[in-house]
Amino acid sequence: MKLPLAPGVRLPTPILALLVAAAAQAAPPAGRYDARLCVATRAGAPECGPAHVELRNARQAQVRVSDVSYSLTLHSSQVEVVLKHGAMRIDGFTAVYEWQGSALHFVDADKGVRYEVRLGDRRP
Repeated sequence: MKLPLAPGVRLPTPILALLVAAAAQAAPPAGRYDARLCVATRAGAPECGPAHVELRNARQAQVRVSDVSYSLTLHSSQVEVVLKHGAMRIDGFTAVYEWQGSALHFVDADKGVRYEVRLGDRRP
């Protein structure tokens, strides 16, 4: 979460703690979800397809598309992403993220790739 503050301006610790807690509470409840993963490059329109998401808690998520998985570790303002094909690690990066309703947004700035994970119905 980026806050538009002037250089050198710092928030008092209690206010900062409330903002961080509010961001964590914005995540949907833990569980398994049908989802839609959209990926877009700098110049291209998003390509979207079905995915399965498991939210383990407010800090851990697994996004699966066939045999490719994104392991997400959500911190207060950044997400650590590990991309795997089966058991083999393909890529990893850290990015700023934001929940917008039931959609998680993050960007791999080095590669210029935008991601959106839009949660659908919760599965049993």
